[in-house]
Amino acid sequence: MIYCCEEHVEIALDTIVDEYETFPNLSKIPEEKELSTACEYCQNPAVYVVANK
Repeated sequence: MIYCCEEHVEIALDTIVDEYETFPNLSKIPEEKELSTACEYCQNPAVYVVANK
C-alpha cells in the first residue's frame, strides 16, 4: 500500500504495477484521515492510497 499526494499518484500506480504485475486499486483517503497521513514520496498530505488488492 502506498499513500500519495495528487502530484505523485502516477508514480505510485507505476510502482504497484512494476512490483506486483497487477492492476492497482486507487482510492481516495477519507477526509478525517487526510491530515495524519503523509505522501511517501514528498511528505505532503496524502490524498490517495494505491494498493495491489
